[in-house]
Amino acid sequence: MTPLPKLMVAPNGATRGKADHPALPITIPEIVETAKACHAAGAGGLHAHVRDAMGHHVLDAALYRELLLEMAQKVPGMSVQITTEAQGRYTPQQQRALVRAVRPAMVSAALREMLADDDRPAARRFYHETAEAGIAVQHILYDTADIARLADEAVHGTLPAGPATILLVLGRYKDGKRAVPTDLDPMLDTVRARLPGADWAVCAFGARETECLLHADMSGGKLRVGFENNLLQRDGQVAPDNATRVAEIARLTGLAPTLSG
Repeated sequence: MTPLPKLMVAPNGATRGKADHPALPITIPEIVETAKACHAAGAGGLHAHVRDAMGHHVLDAALYRELLLEMAQKVPGMSVQITTEAQGRYTPQQQRALVRAVRPAMVSAALREMLADDDRPAARRFYHETAEAGIAVQHILYDTADIARLADEAVHGTLPAGPATILLVLGRYKDGKRAVPTDLDPMLDTVRARLPGADWAVCAFGARETECLLHADMSGGKLRVGFENNLLQRDGQVAPDNATRVAEIARLTGLAPTLSG
């Protein structure tokens, strides 16, 4: 099973487009070129969203297979994680079908979305199938209630035994809540109490993304940075591209690549 990289980049997400930033990647060639630059800047993994011809977020197995093939050929040293994000459009059944069709090494899946239909037998089959296939599922958790629910589902056998891999989301895009570093503390307290041994990472929406990620790093977590969550550098200036955001976080956390020779 592919381990979660220490630093991942989320270069586009499901919502933003070229009107938000001209360097935000939409097409597969743009995503691959962005990933290549971000990998050189210090990102070990790509959190990937694909878009249709109109630029809309889609859970399209063929597009994801194309992206994975291109990444394997052009950025072979970089892990790739696909997403099952519903965006209010996709059912848990459609989300599960995407993963079964693509069979990626890594996938992110929001617990509350995957259990939205309360079909626990189907969810249990999905989570156990992915574990048996060696697919690394990162559970997306938005608050302490999500963390507690994941722990409860593990006790009831919905999830396979063993430490969970999770992403703690600070702030929100839709409701305008912007993250601050202290948002992490109650979530991390709950993780330590309910999910001991979890492999945890953080992403943060808003202008204080850098501060939030530094707090997570000092607390022992892994990090996800990129235009999905924030367009600004630490000094408040708009970053020219995703690689610049990666480079800032990599430099501040000691993850920047070292030149040899």
